[in-house]
Amino acid sequence: MSTQSTEDRILSVLEEDAQASYAEIANRADVSKPTVRKYIDKLESEGVIVGYSADIDPKKLSSQSIAMVGIDVESERYVEATQNLKGLPAVEALFTSSGDHMLMAEVRAADGDELGEIISESILDIDGVTAAHPSFLQERLK
Repeated sequence: MSTQSTEDRILSVLEEDAQASYAEIANRADVSKPTVRKYIDKLESEGVIVGYSADIDPKKLSSQSIAMVGIDVESERYVEATQNLKGLPAVEALFTSSGDHMLMAEVRAADGDELGEIISESILDIDGVTAAHPSFLQERLK
């Protein structure tokens, strides 16, 4: 049995395969199915597990462009600007960041032209947003 905690083993399996069944998780984490159910219920109720998602390879999407957009915001307008960004349908995910930009947004659009329009006409039009720097995702390597 691993020295890793039961919770960590279960989370590790879920991070590798969010679609794994309780039986599969139990087998791979070396615990019982009821234990898996108990821990997953606990982790969901505590907000540790906030959702389940599919990893997408952007290169395989013929009808979509995906970009990570670094966004800078005036600090006095941060809360309002963040709420407005979260409300944009094209913003798939929004993260705070300690890097070059205050926020990082995963933005999806039909193509590069539409992505440019979203940035210039939606993101940059939000009060408090001072800059947006897109990086187009091309090929998923891992």
